[in-house]
Amino acid sequence: MTLRKRISSILFWSIISAAFIGPGTVTTATQAGVYYNFQLLWALVFSTFATLLLQEASARLTIQTKLNLGEAIARQFEGKPSKTVVLLVIIVAIILGCAAYEAGNILGAVAGLVLIFDIPYYYFVVGIGLLAIMVFSVRSVHTIAKVLGVVVFLMGIAFLTTALSLNPDWSEVAKGAVMPIIPNSSGAGLIVLGLIGTTVIPYDLFLGSGALDKKQTIKEMRFGLSIAVILGGVISMSIMGVGSAITEGMSESARANMDYSYDMLKDTLEIITGEYAIYIFGFGMFAAGFSSAITSPLASAITARSLFSNKKNEHKWKPGAIYFTLTIVGVLGTGLTFGILNIQPIPAILIAQAFNGLILPLVAVFLIYVINDANIMGRENLNGWVSNFFMGFVLWVTMILGFTNISKAAAKALGFDISSSDMTFLITTTVISFILTSWILFKIYKRRLTHQNI
Repeated sequence: MTLRKRISSILFWSIISAAFIGPGTVTTATQAGVYYNFQLLWALVFSTFATLLLQEASARLTIQTKLNLGEAIARQFEGKPSKTVVLLVIIVAIILGCAAYEAGNILGAVAGLVLIFDIPYYYFVVGIGLLAIMVFSVRSVHTIAKVLGVVVFLMGIAFLTTALSLNPDWSEVAKGAVMPIIPNSSGAGLIVLGLIGTTVIPYDLFLGSGALDKKQTIKEMRFGLSIAVILGGVISMSIMGVGSAITEGMSESARANMDYSYDMLKDTLEIITGEYAIYIFGFGMFAAGFSSAITSPLASAITARSLFSNKKNEHKWKPGAIYFTLTIVGVLGTGLTFGILNIQPIPAILIAQAFNGLILPLVAVFLIYVINDANIMGRENLNGWVSNFFMGFVLWVTMILGFTNISKAAAKALGFDISSSDMTFLITTTVISFILTSWILFKIYKRRLTHQNI
């Protein structure tokens, strides 16, 4: 593989990092650092590994079958009564989720700029909207992906520079990365799931698979994807390190009573490292929000195209064509409207969380089924059992995450706080998810044995 192809592959697959490193990641990772220092770093290590594993499977499916993930799902349910319901649930969840979170992406980018410039926020919202329109005027998805790759690279420099300037305790970093513990405090378990949930997100699987150049080889894909996702994970870990600096040396009780805010983060950075760190971190926040503000509409359009495009209307689903453009405009326009009004669409976010909690394990189940299906992948391309074991483990965690997100959304809608019964709830969902995962792996094992005996 030439150096040019290596760089091109890394830039393209950085679209995945651009999608999962958004305001939600910045907020959750910094809060984890503020309240628990590096104790929850292992959750980011795991979620980076899980993202890489699922994205590799989705990309390998596309390269070997020439079907992107949405097309493969549509074909899997072809002729079945459940097809329409499955496709509608997926598309509603993806588009509604992206539209609901788009406001947060834009306001997150604005929050980074406000740390640097004393200008009314709505000017930034309008500016970000115009900049996004300029990006989408480029009709090549691959070009947009590579532009986002450059943004991710600059974002990585910003967050890494900030984290390293704070002189972290590297022994604590190493310990937190390899020792999976959940602190005995209210809400710790939900922050762990939040760290995983902001990294392993379902629309990323459709985005990477749908944008992928099917001429790319598996070797090229694995190289670029690995570097890009690992870089994204390191960026998230750096953000946690910045949050950790705020409460370094404090007792657990003092940390628990901290009221985290971006203003507190700004003050801490200025005291420890000087004013320059505020500008660097502010740019990183802007880059995280803006890159996610681009990938959300793009993922919506790519997912809709892969599920509903056919021979009759495929010309209308091409980048720049009417259906593709309307989907992007709808999601971006929703985010800009809420952004200008400076409000979060809370009801829509709750519904999106519930749907996404349902879709992530469903997509993970589909992936592990299809890459073990000789009729689709061919016998020579079937997953090995070691890979199946790790995918099964990731599936187990995504089920826990899915049940938790659905329950959290339902609880909030009814006015309850699920964190009050944190450990009891987590133990219950963990056991149920383990039973379901074991049953799915057993079904796959039986099907492969049957196929071998034919």
